Amino acid sequence: MSLTSALSSAMSGIRAASRGSEIVSSNIANANTPGYARRTLSVSSDSGGAGVGVRINGVVRHVDQQVINDRRLADAEVGYKSETTSALTKIEDLIGTPDNAGSLAARVADFEKSLITATSRPDATERLTSVAFAAKDLASSLNTVAQGIQDTRTQADQSIDAQVRRLDDALKGVETLNARIVASSKVGTEFSALQDQRQLLIDDISEMVPVRMVPRDYGAVALYSTGGAILLEGRAVEVGFEPANVVTPYESIEDGTLSGLTLNGISINTSSESGRLRGGTLGAQFEIRDEIATDAQTQIDALARDLISRFEDNSVDPTLSPGDAGLFTDAGSAFDPADELGVANRIALNTLVDPEESGETWRIRDGLGATAPGDVGNGSLLVALTNTLVATRPQLSGSFGASDLGIDGIVASLSSQIGADRLRADQQLSFASAQSVELAQVERANGVDTDAEIQNLMVLEQAYAANARVISTIDEMFDTLMRI
Repeated sequence: MSLTSALSSAMSGIRAASRGSEIVSSNIANANTPGYARRTLSVSSDSGGAGVGVRINGVVRHVDQQVINDRRLADAEVGYKSETTSALTKIEDLIGTPDNAGSLAARVADFEKSLITATSRPDATERLTSVAFAAKDLASSLNTVAQGIQDTRTQADQSIDAQVRRLDDALKGVETLNARIVASSKVGTEFSALQDQRQLLIDDISEMVPVRMVPRDYGAVALYSTGGAILLEGRAVEVGFEPANVVTPYESIEDGTLSGLTLNGISINTSSESGRLRGGTLGAQFEIRDEIATDAQTQIDALARDLISRFEDNSVDPTLSPGDAGLFTDAGSAFDPADELGVANRIALNTLVDPEESGETWRIRDGLGATAPGDVGNGSLLVALTNTLVATRPQLSGSFGASDLGIDGIVASLSSQIGADRLRADQQLSFASAQSVELAQVERANGVDTDAEIQNLMVLEQAYAANARVISTIDEMFDTLMRI
């Protein structure tokens, strides 16, 4: 080997050691940077041309793509279960538990207690007033629960809007990074940092919509939802959604009053069972808005319907004529079975007995249709009102099982259903979280090990010093030749 060839080899070694040191330093500096993947320098023997040396082939970015894919799916499941569990918890809190003074069960118990107390002293005006206020509190509690359910739907709709915009931006970002990576790949420039950025964007996308990443030529990727939708294949799709300002009980995706999703202008299914973008936090918000909360609304409406119907029966209050509203009303009127939707939002105490609306509480004792106060000692109507409250009877709507129920039984069934759903969702969330944590740990184990990187740096330092010594020796040899 000539001195010139030896010098060339040593210089290539210097360059490789220097570039390797840069990469190791970058690894150590970014050990805790989200999305950063460990790099190594790929080198090979260069025996072409006049000498022998080392060739830098490029930078290798080390990732276990299968682990990342699995972790993304686990993260999507955690996001999905976290959102649905949170919604069920909110609804459960709205209904409350029997030991909570403001719960529906407690309001029913207070109303029943006030009726029993008034029955023992029908002449006591203050006891009749207590009945009126207990009934009003019960109706108000139903209003509060129903409104809380609609607030939950409104919040879900707003979250969908925000996530769709975020999803669109992220997909366009991946499209842009794909183009830059392809361009860099074709000219042979380094693009690991672009891959880091793309990984973070895809992580964000997968939290909203679980996706599978498919490699394409020159380092590009395509994205497909696990539900089968093409999100990115060359170009990103445009996800469309029209938010509602406020969601009411009368709006639904089925009748077209609430927006679904479109991909490049084409409507897609958004159900939890067969939606193209199901799973993840975006799918969870659709399930909350269109399934979980609407199911809860149906149940609370069925409870309100039963409560109104019990007290407008003229077999309970003979002073009522057909079509007259009873103790509880549907926005001031008798209940219409064809208009059950949203009745829990509209249920109210009849103004005829509401002290705050110039009502007369003696009507609770003598009948809402009575023209004048009757015998103050006659508690028969109060007994009838108490009996109809606790009487078990078939349910004409809702999903409370086949058993006949009183009002307290309906409330207990409603609380039990929501509680069971929330508990099941909570258990599923715990399982998904454990899986996500485990996969994240596996992914981190494949990341930067600072101790190993420091050892690599020491090896590179030795290689650099050795090559530098070779160059110094060759320089001395050239000097000797020049002196001859």
